[in-house]
Amino acid sequence: MQWHTVNISFVLLCLTANHRNASLDTLERLSVGAPAAARALVEDELFVSGAVVLATCNRFEAYLDIDEPLTGGEAVAAESVIEAMAAASGLPADILRSSVTVHQGPHVAAHLFAVTSGLESVVVGEDEISGQVRRALDTARTDGMTSSELERLFQKATHTSRGVRSRTRLGGAHRSLVRLALELASSRIADWSAARVLIVGTGRYAATTVEAVRARGGADLHVFSPSGRAAAFAAKHGLIAEASFPDAAATADIVITCTSDAVVHADAFAPGRRVLVVDLGLPRNVDPAVGRVEGVELLDLETIRIHAPLEEFSAHADARAIIGDAAMEFAADRAAGPAITALRRDVLKVVEDEIARARARGAGDETEAALRHMAGVLLHRPSVRIRELAVEGRIDDVHAALEAMHGLAVEDASPPAQPWSETA
Repeated sequence: MQWHTVNISFVLLCLTANHRNASLDTLERLSVGAPAAARALVEDELFVSGAVVLATCNRFEAYLDIDEPLTGGEAVAAESVIEAMAAASGLPADILRSSVTVHQGPHVAAHLFAVTSGLESVVVGEDEISGQVRRALDTARTDGMTSSELERLFQKATHTSRGVRSRTRLGGAHRSLVRLALELASSRIADWSAARVLIVGTGRYAATTVEAVRARGGADLHVFSPSGRAAAFAAKHGLIAEASFPDAAATADIVITCTSDAVVHADAFAPGRRVLVVDLGLPRNVDPAVGRVEGVELLDLETIRIHAPLEEFSAHADARAIIGDAAMEFAADRAAGPAITALRRDVLKVVEDEIARARARGAGDETEAALRHMAGVLLHRPSVRIRELAVEGRIDDVHAALEAMHGLAVEDASPPAQPWSETA
């Protein structure tokens, strides 16, 4: 009997620096320099076949697909990423090591699913994060940095987050960092309808801010854009466009910054005039010295994080259960993949041989189509069963059966599916 060995080796790795383990300064520096470092790793490192970078105002994460790792390849890859990102961000490597948590294997899926569902956010269940995860994948696609494993991981994350929102009390609660900031600001604002609000920025966060301010009764809304897009944004959202930030800030009661290309300095505000400045930008949009100007109160991300509400424990537990099941399914699919691939390859080789013999006897396209259809029918049931056994943690039984029945030795580097709990 002829024996065939199928060896498919890949490892998923996640490095995360977030509001729980890193300072705002570290996150700020990473958001500026580290994306280019991740791109260079994919282009230059032989063992990094794909990368997706997720950067938000409260986290920086790099998801890596490590192809054919060497012994200890995960540790080598993690160290390479840390050193590259430290250099690109102007951070000492030791500082970054102490600020980064590394997830490997099945825990990568559990972590990303929790992130996408808003369970790892400052505001648990926040609305914006799922869109940010999708855009991170889109950016990686555009840059040619994704891999089939990362595509599957991120698509499963999006599907899981929808399940969490539809099946738990976290769904439909309209949670967001913007809304939390405005809740904190409301203790300083007596009447939103009488306040003049200046929004700096014209991106997605700015649009969310406009919606949230109006939900609180705000009506006198102005917008300034450092990049010159204020007029178009104002026309779309029904705001008043401002051409000069100092002039607009001089009459504003509230200034909310949410852009990526501006820094507001203290000299923009006259001492003694009461104004609330809310900085939602990362990198920072507002120099901390602004908060020391007489009459000016600065509400920045550090302050917002300190005042984040406690989790809703029952909804949180339900969501964690959904995420745990989804992560187990993802791991099972990964474990089943090499076995299904090996079986399909073996069966389709037999089909190709039969098609060649049939054509030699004068058979036409209908015969070929019939043989391929029959192969698909025959493969469907064992493929489903392989996945079922993988979910049950019996992938070794699958490998033994393929070896006994087909002479296929499947060597799989990914761990079998198993239940686990992802800690926060």
